[in-house]
Amino acid sequence: MTPRTVAFHTLGCKLNYSETSALARLFEEGGYAPVSFGGEADIYVINTCSVTEQADKECKKIVRAALRRQPDAFVVVTGCYAQLKPTEIAEIPGVDLVLGAGEKFRIMEYVDDLSKAQGKGMVHAGEVRDVNVFALLFLLATVPGPF
Repeated sequence: MTPRTVAFHTLGCKLNYSETSALARLFEEGGYAPVSFGGEADIYVINTCSVTEQADKECKKIVRAALRRQPDAFVVVTGCYAQLKPTEIAEIPGVDLVLGAGEKFRIMEYVDDLSKAQGKGMVHAGEVRDVNVFALLFLLATVPGPF
């Protein structure tokens, strides 16, 4: 049986790139095979930034590009832009799941429940002030060895 595939696209700072790497490891541990974002994948994960005024346009462009390559793929959007404007992102045609800061490292809990039939993306994005496990999850995902 061929493993499901996942591709990642990162916008923004070095922290976003590091987080994308941690997300990729979670998918690999879950049995997914990573592929280039320029190719066909079962799931596309877009880790966004909100620093520029172009965040919304860039996110829409990347979603459209992914779905041109693989129309039946699932699209997950996470990152700063997803935390700040989750409902706006969920309205982008083709977005299936939006994960905020507190949920992004729980991504594997959500991907098996994705469905194209729902019409707009599911949103899991709490208040930033309620995020209290981000640093611990990030450390566990990126730093080897005992703690």
